[in-house]
Amino acid sequence: MPSDKESQETKPLNNNNTNGNGSATSKPKIQPKYSIHRDVLTHEVVIKQTGYAARDKSIPSSLRNCWHTWSFFSLFTGVIPILQWLPKYSPRRDLPGDIIAGFTVAIMNIPHGMAYGLLAGVSAGNGLYMAVFPVLVYMFLGTSKHISIGTFAVASMMTRKVVDTYSNVEDHPHYEVLASNATTTMSPLALLNATAAAFPADPITKLEVVTSLALTVGIVNLLMAFLRLGTLASLLSDPLVNGFTTAAACHVVTAQLKDVLGISVARYKGAFKIIYTLIDVIKGIPETNLVNFGFCVGVIVFMTICNECLKPCLSKRCRFPFPAELIMVIGGTLISKWFNMHDEFAVNLVGNIPSGLPEPIMPRLDLVSKVAVDSIAIAVVTYSIIMSMGLTFAKKHGYEVRANQELFAMGVGNVVGGFFSCIPMACSLSRSVIQDQTGGVSQIASLVSASLVVVTLMWIGPFFSSLPRCVLAGVIIVALKPMFMQARELKKFSKQGKLEMFTWISTFLCVVLIDIDIGLLIGICISLLALYIKGLKPYSCLLGYMPEAPGVYMDLNQHRNAMQVPETRIFRYSGSLNFATSLFFRRALYEAVGLDKIPLTKTSSSDSSKSPSKGSKSSYSPVSQNGGKAVSVQFTESSSGAFKVLILDFSMLGHIDVAGCRTLSDVSKELKARGARLLLASPVDRVYDTLVHSMALSEGPFEIFPTLHDCVEYANACRTA
Repeated sequence: MPSDKESQETKPLNNNNTNGNGSATSKPKIQPKYSIHRDVLTHEVVIKQTGYAARDKSIPSSLRNCWHTWSFFSLFTGVIPILQWLPKYSPRRDLPGDIIAGFTVAIMNIPHGMAYGLLAGVSAGNGLYMAVFPVLVYMFLGTSKHISIGTFAVASMMTRKVVDTYSNVEDHPHYEVLASNATTTMSPLALLNATAAAFPADPITKLEVVTSLALTVGIVNLLMAFLRLGTLASLLSDPLVNGFTTAAACHVVTAQLKDVLGISVARYKGAFKIIYTLIDVIKGIPETNLVNFGFCVGVIVFMTICNECLKPCLSKRCRFPFPAELIMVIGGTLISKWFNMHDEFAVNLVGNIPSGLPEPIMPRLDLVSKVAVDSIAIAVVTYSIIMSMGLTFAKKHGYEVRANQELFAMGVGNVVGGFFSCIPMACSLSRSVIQDQTGGVSQIASLVSASLVVVTLMWIGPFFSSLPRCVLAGVIIVALKPMFMQARELKKFSKQGKLEMFTWISTFLCVVLIDIDIGLLIGICISLLALYIKGLKPYSCLLGYMPEAPGVYMDLNQHRNAMQVPETRIFRYSGSLNFATSLFFRRALYEAVGLDKIPLTKTSSSDSSKSPSKGSKSSYSPVSQNGGKAVSVQFTESSSGAFKVLILDFSMLGHIDVAGCRTLSDVSKELKARGARLLLASPVDRVYDTLVHSMALSEGPFEIFPTLHDCVEYANACRTA
């Protein structure tokens, strides 16, 4: 019977042992050891003994596997995710939190919807519609349980750019008003001339542009979902998204300056429009409406005090956040009504907000081709925002967000929104965080929020017609603070690498100075270029062994006490070896081991027979480059003889193609010409399959081993034989 000491020592290391204080032990009482005695195995022997079979990649096999795993019920519930989580929904457990979260989000949606609707170039009512129709569609089709669908500053600003580009009249009903007023005062010829001057032959209203844009963005989202482009968001790197949203916030603030000062500013299109707008704002400062400006400054001060002082204090005592935005909107409307600010002080108002819900109207299909290019940029940006927010909350609460299903939900939501006078949908960071913090556990919170907004539209909407636009401008400017604070991330990106910092700076400057869509395109190109550069230069190094622990191999450049295996070079290469990276692989290999394409002379051949000095690191002669200084043709080492075996450690190689296999064949032939041999170690199965396939195409042959230590022991045996 084993003793207590022996039983303690033989317990597994992952056993949750506890000491006398009840805390889990982090280390075993003795140092574990292991010893393996077996023959050196080649990869071919391992493949036979383990019964490995390469995966059938043929089309009939793929179709057969798809048919066996296909299920109509799974497909149906996958397309409509509410059917998956609604049966598990517990009203007693989950409904109170969703009601509280929905009520809180609705309070924020009312001022945000009106503000971002005006920012998009349409009415405040169109922004409120965004809190109803796309929200209800996403509740049925979306996979995230916590994001708040609706308006977003960047999406509204990008929409505004399209509206300003293609709209040429305010609204068609104005034509009837002009005609009715002018009939009694103008002659028929004068009426015809005035009408032709005021309205073009093909009048396009802002609302028509917005609805056609929403429809087109929805079509783009559906095409992306059909083509399984859900991973497209991963191409938008963090520096790119961070720099883009920060620069877009600058455009948003610039667009609000005219409402802050109460002046009229001409609208510009194309490159450098933000600079021209700022010049006009500076010129218009002497014409500032002081009442309008003072009112807006008061709103900004009040909102800042609430966000920085009141909300943090009250959050510790109450689940409900302090509704500063709603208080400011209601208070601003009441002050405007009582003091008749529009007539007495010429303060611009929000304007008419119709009561009730809009009737479904078919968007103008002739505008789809005009807004198609802009819709692609908006679709990619809004999808990346929704996906990043969804993944954040999914990671926090432990559920899955499916990328392609999110594209499908966005596509249907935008198409439906296009019929109900909505702008392209996105999600808000602030509302999503509030929905999560106030106890929301599902999209039922969005249903509650949409219901309250519907009540507002049915009976309270016209009340906000007297709201000064400067109030909403102040709300928007204060709400953009987190986006401007993102600029602090530039320090983090600079520590990550020069390419990340360059991506952020270039994207920010291009979006600010040129335009949102062009700057985004330039940022994407730079981000992809940075990704390409990183992919072309993967990590590689020479490995040595630890004298105290044979079988452990480390980077010789980073570990000073690591020793080089006698007459053997171990080269580790990570990443991919394909037609694009084969040149870098060859160059890195030559620089590391001192191999040269020029055939060796007899002198170097005789030097290669010298035995190395054991236990010493090698110093390698550099490879001649174009424009570099010439080096000797002799293949020599300063402190040890030439190697006889070159081992390529492919344990970190994820992919290889036929061009990469051809490169390995060329290296093997050059080594044979120098009296050395090539061994491959630790390839993953997909790499091994490609190597075997290439050998069937007359490449190689390659000597492959399952582990690096097997390969080293085999090389030592060949060396001492």
